[in-house]
Amino acid sequence: MVQIFSFQAFRPPTAVAQDIASVPYDVVSTEESRAVLKENPQSFLQVIRSEATLPKDTDPASAVVYETAAANLQKMVVDGLLVQDNEPGIYLYRVKQGGAIYTGFVANVSVEDYRKNRIKRHEHTRYDKEADRTRHIDTTNMHTGLVVLLYRDPGEIFPYIASLIPEGAPDGVAKNAGAVHEVFRIADAGAIATLQQMFSNVDAFYIADGHHRAKSSVNVADKRSEEGTLTSESERFMAVVFAENRVKIHGYSRLVRDLGEYTPETFMAGLSEIFTIRPYGEIEDTVFCIPPLTESAKPVHVMHMYMPSVWYELSCPVNATEDRISSLDVSVLQKTVLEGMLGITDPRGDARLEFLGGARPLRDLQERVDSGEFTLAFSMQPVQVDDVLSIADGGGVMPPKSTWFEPKLLSGLVLHSLK
Repeated sequence: MVQIFSFQAFRPPTAVAQDIASVPYDVVSTEESRAVLKENPQSFLQVIRSEATLPKDTDPASAVVYETAAANLQKMVVDGLLVQDNEPGIYLYRVKQGGAIYTGFVANVSVEDYRKNRIKRHEHTRYDKEADRTRHIDTTNMHTGLVVLLYRDPGEIFPYIASLIPEGAPDGVAKNAGAVHEVFRIADAGAIATLQQMFSNVDAFYIADGHHRAKSSVNVADKRSEEGTLTSESERFMAVVFAENRVKIHGYSRLVRDLGEYTPETFMAGLSEIFTIRPYGEIEDTVFCIPPLTESAKPVHVMHMYMPSVWYELSCPVNATEDRISSLDVSVLQKTVLEGMLGITDPRGDARLEFLGGARPLRDLQERVDSGEFTLAFSMQPVQVDDVLSIADGGGVMPPKSTWFEPKLLSGLVLHSLK
């Protein structure tokens, strides 16, 4: 059974929450962060993308980047831009976006639950990102970003969470990209105890987003245990918890730098031996996902590929003998194209491959290919939530960056200190 814990969060005062709140570190580049900070120096990107406050030739893996993050964070505390609550609480987090309302809560969860696989994973982490967040957490002494966890609701938990939202204005609110993010602090000991009791009957949490933040938190706990500096707070990490039927999944796009030994012509010829290929024609480049053209009475894999100025739809039949992981579109792409044709055998570490979150418009893919930075891009259809949870239950691992969950939570509205 899983555990949740209240904690004394650091949060921005309501009056400055809009200025402080930022997108997560992994959905924005250094240069994009630099542009945001130029317009809004108070943005929390100064902490989670601290390299954007340093000279452009700074090595993003150098010690000064993490030391600057810690210094910027401490200055925000000293300046009163982040204030620690005087008693523990949980923090209801509600997102209003595009007509949908997503409601969850922020609490601490147990490193030990992660170790014992009561917090289940469906992806491996990438080495570089895991090392980066481990150093960031350890140096700042703070969990600055949220791990998104799902649970299977037996029926009564979500209604109880929703019932805790108080009347009146939230304790923190920020708007971003058309979405409204609201935080409500709940300090009532009885309500917290009731919620803890409810989750004592839940078998597992499932990581929807933040595999790197979760594993890095465990790494820091292990490091501090070896050093003899472990505290109860560093044995826990901060997460936002949603019922599994209260989130949405997008696909996760892939960008490929080169075709290896192929020319565009021989590459297309090789693809045609695996897939049925159809030029897609005009698309709306502001959307996140391309509607399939292919219609079939039997299950088919469908994905979309962009080469300069042209979108193609690739489709092939689903092999009924494949297991759930192998039958995912992203698995087929990895096995047949990225690995089978292009030799990208390590999607976690190969510099020829880059990922782009599925909630980025298709024009972002087009621009990065048309600029010459990448040779081609793949836009993927979303995976079903039940597939993700079932794979995790079976101890399976999906290909890296198989899912992009919404809502995406902002950073800087709730922080957890390891002290």
